[in-house]
Amino acid sequence: MEELISRAVQDYLKAIHSLGGYEKIVSPMDLSIKLGVKSGSVTGMLRRLARDGWVDYKVSRGASLTSRGITEARRVIRRHRLMELFLTKVLGLDWSEVDAEAELLEHAISPRLEQAIAKHLGEPLEDPHGHLIPSRDGKITKRDLRPLQEFSSGARVVIREVHDQHPARLRRWSDLGLLPGTLVTIMNQNPLDGTFEIEAGGRTATLGLEGMSGLLAEPATELKKPLAKASTTKPAKPKK
Repeated sequence: MEELISRAVQDYLKAIHSLGGYEKIVSPMDLSIKLGVKSGSVTGMLRRLARDGWVDYKVSRGASLTSRGITEARRVIRRHRLMELFLTKVLGLDWSEVDAEAELLEHAISPRLEQAIAKHLGEPLEDPHGHLIPSRDGKITKRDLRPLQEFSSGARVVIREVHDQHPARLRRWSDLGLLPGTLVTIMNQNPLDGTFEIEAGGRTATLGLEGMSGLLAEPATELKKPLAKASTTKPAKPKK
C-alpha cells in the first residue's frame, strides 16, 4: 500500500527538487521565495522533513534531498507533468491553463491511475512545456540547456523547455510559435536597449529580455537523436 504523505510535504519536496536540491543544498530563503511562505515556516518544515528522513538539513545553510526525498519528489513531479499532458492532449486545455489544475490533481491520483494515464499517452518523455517526465522508477535525464538570451547573433538553436507559469506569457510564446522543438535563429541583438530579433518558423519577432526570460534552448548543431526511454540520472543510494 502506498504511504500516505501530506500535500505540504509533497509540495516542499517538489520545490526543493526544482531548486536543485537533489544534488546541492537549497537555502531557506530560496525555498521561501519559491513557495511564497515566511522563512520561519520554512525552517520549521525543514526540521520536520529532516526528522522524517526526507532531507538532510544543516542549520543556517539549508537542505538537500535524501534518497527517499528524491524518490518522492520525482513521483509527484511525474504525476504533475503527466496530468499537464493529459489535460492538453486529451481534454484540449491550453498549455497556459494546465499548471494550476495539475497542481491539484498531482496529489489526488493513485498509482494505478497514474500508470493508466501514462499508458494512454504512450509513455511520454516530456510535458507540454518541454519538461522531462521522470520514469516510473524515478529516473530522469539531465540536459544542458541555456537561456535563449545567452546565445549570440547568428546562433541557430532549438527551444527545449519553457519556464513560466504566467498564462499571458505562455500564450504570447504560443502566438509567436516559440514552442518546445522550434528551431530559432538569433538574427540580431541590441545591447543598448536589451532587445533581440529572432526568426522562428519563417516569422520574425523582436523581444526584450523580459519577453525571452524562461525560454531554454540548445544549439541546433548539437542536436542528437530523440530521447530514449532509458535515463541517466537516478536517485542516490541511501547512505549506510
